[in-house]
Amino acid sequence: MRILIAPDSFKECLTAEAVANAIAVGWVRGAPADQVVQIPLADGGEGTTVTLSSAMNGTLHQATVAGPNGAPVSASYGLIEDGKTAIVEVAEASGLDCVNESDRNAMTASSYGTGELIMAALKHQPDTLIVCLGGSATTDGGAGLLQALGAQLLDKNGNPIPPGGEGLQHISDFDIAEAKTNLADVRIVVACDVTNPLLGDLGAAAVFGPQKGASPDDVNVLDNNLGTFARCVEKSGYDISSFEGSGAAGGIGGAVAGILGGVLKPGIELVMSAVDMETHMQAADLVITAEGAIDGQSASGKTPTGVAKLAKRYQVPVIGLAGKLGEGSMQAVHEAGITAVFPIAPGPTSKEDAIANAAHYLENTAEQLARLISGITS
Repeated sequence: MRILIAPDSFKECLTAEAVANAIAVGWVRGAPADQVVQIPLADGGEGTTVTLSSAMNGTLHQATVAGPNGAPVSASYGLIEDGKTAIVEVAEASGLDCVNESDRNAMTASSYGTGELIMAALKHQPDTLIVCLGGSATTDGGAGLLQALGAQLLDKNGNPIPPGGEGLQHISDFDIAEAKTNLADVRIVVACDVTNPLLGDLGAAAVFGPQKGASPDDVNVLDNNLGTFARCVEKSGYDISSFEGSGAAGGIGGAVAGILGGVLKPGIELVMSAVDMETHMQAADLVITAEGAIDGQSASGKTPTGVAKLAKRYQVPVIGLAGKLGEGSMQAVHEAGITAVFPIAPGPTSKEDAIANAAHYLENTAEQLARLISGITS
């Protein structure tokens, strides 16, 4: 059999390359006669810069920028197509990985560093800028990003608003002119991994705020403040809240698409095109995909279901492996084309153990699946 291994990274744990390798090691152990092909993927979240740059023979560059809490972090951006296209990833500058868990503050975390990373990439004068969303620690609607690009977000006294989603309550005036000038003649593509709107029960604060440390009261405040921001920019003719993906990366999707003119595209489709996934899929007998968590949200643009939809076109079965399975029905995941989903942990375990032994658990689970399928098909 020809086994195509096409996982995403495990957030705060393993890169997509490490996940693919662990699955491959286990599979070969269980079915040594199978041909195994590894194609690490990303969907706009963590690892997209490295994956795209590697797939397209690009180069990686470093810049020191402000992390979500203002402390400096070293972030990477990519250049591909002889420098004509730059890749900037929110997770590199404003991601959860940029801040120790104990230091995370969902109310004040700012996307300013992502704006700084964009400015660093713009020094190379690219024609196209790919902004990869996902994995953010922020819920500021992209306000910090816009400020770093030169936009003026001011309170009623003419002072810059404070950082983070908490600061959005003070916004009274908005001027995007300098940011627009900095991005003149640059085509912006937004690689998005979710379809959530900016506001409401399925919005940036309600769905993603808790994983960034927001309490239920914080979620309400953040959602209200994002609404205040949306109404403020609407006065200048900008819509940041009415379209799918506007809630991605704490609302950065809304800002980059609705204000800066970026075109939202599913990140997984961009990456799969770059690695020629369709050709690999046509030759596969079985696909193994994986992500740190597979749940109802996975059906909204995440790697496993992106892979599964392509596999479905060629009637290739797909197995999903996950560090954990979300609560509730997997119906949407199965409808997307994933045949079956399995958690990799051998039993109840702590978060620390799950992270420390993720590669080992992936190997063991892959081996057992390989033995099962090999036994059935032999």
